[in-house]
Amino acid sequence: FLERHSSKARGFKPQFTTGNYVLGLFMIYMSTQVDALLGDGHGRGPDVAALTVTFFLFEFLAATQDIAVDGWALTMLSRENVGYASTCNSVGQTAGYFLGNVLFLALESASFCNKYLRFEPQPRGIVTLSDFLFFWGAVFLVTTTLVAFLKKENEELIPAKEETKGITDTYRLLFSIIKMPAVLTFCLLILTSKIGFSAADAVTGLKLVEEGVPKEHLALLAVPMVPLQIILPLVISKYTAGPQPLNTFYKAMPYRLLFGLEFAFLVWWAPKVKHEGGFPVYYYAVVVLSYALHQVTLYSMYVAVMAFNAKVSDPLIGGTYMTLLNTVSNLGGNWPSTVALWLVDPLTVKECAGAQGHTCATAAATELCTAAGGSCVTTLDGYYVESVVCVILGFAWWFFLGPKFKKLQDEGQSSWKCKRSN
Repeated sequence: FLERHSSKARGFKPQFTTGNYVLGLFMIYMSTQVDALLGDGHGRGPDVAALTVTFFLFEFLAATQDIAVDGWALTMLSRENVGYASTCNSVGQTAGYFLGNVLFLALESASFCNKYLRFEPQPRGIVTLSDFLFFWGAVFLVTTTLVAFLKKENEELIPAKEETKGITDTYRLLFSIIKMPAVLTFCLLILTSKIGFSAADAVTGLKLVEEGVPKEHLALLAVPMVPLQIILPLVISKYTAGPQPLNTFYKAMPYRLLFGLEFAFLVWWAPKVKHEGGFPVYYYAVVVLSYALHQVTLYSMYVAVMAFNAKVSDPLIGGTYMTLLNTVSNLGGNWPSTVALWLVDPLTVKECAGAQGHTCATAAATELCTAAGGSCVTTLDGYYVESVVCVILGFAWWFFLGPKFKKLQDEGQSSWKCKRSN
């Protein structure tokens, strides 16, 4: 539906500017309401229903912008340079994540600001959430105005004919894309390609916190990664902007899988080196180095898939094609992570110590064990089971299905073009 409005004869610029203006104004309005929605912490809780509606509207407006940018990249960049769309995407996401997450959480934290940025302690951080929303809402309005006046559409690359006539036609086109053999094969393979990384990506951070690593320290460890995450796509794009970007994906995959075992070792090692004052500097150094090397493999795969999606997407269908492929790629990482989080507890083996005849197999059995004077002790953490199983499944995919996935880039352009009726 959103793509329908970005495929008109005037191109993607109107949707981009309109969506950004609405998003900027919405953020400025929310800056006046967010404190009331989150509650005051003195008996008044958060308004969950209103927050749900707010996040839905945020996602809707962001999706509008995302589709416009995806479609615009296909017509703004020449065909031989369209692979660089993934570089712009990943660099922008990294910078946005740093500014909107790491930097904001640091400046919003009273303890961080008092410890590192102030001479006299204050009860609040330097920046509040309402300040943050107002500032970036204003930035959206200013930058969108500059784009509206300074950026001109390339009229030669804008389709003269609107490809979709309505919502029904849009979904019919979407399903026709999915039914194409090449696209269907890509979707099935990409949906299963990241199973091997699910334990490492979704559970490792939680387990480190469980072992005593402070959350604020883990957040600060992400700061030195930001320059690396910005530079990596620029370096990797030299290898993914060519005719075979999936070669980089295939070569990086086994190294990323091995980091799953290395992360499990870091979790196992944490209680061994912990002391009363926390963790030694060398432990954090190993964590940072491991995470930095892991980012090299992660971005190699991410940029490669994004470059491939941009290369095979049909520019005449606007943002629908590329957004569909990117959505499936993201879903391929999200659903295994959800399953991995859910399976940790069922795979964990515990026994009741101090009370004979009791077990800790269920929540009710755990309560009976505690009531009998015992305590549940973990004998086998499900995280380690998951880590090994995921790595095995990942290597099985790489060995048996990886070559088939890599062969998709050898398909001709006709295999990816949607059949349209005049």
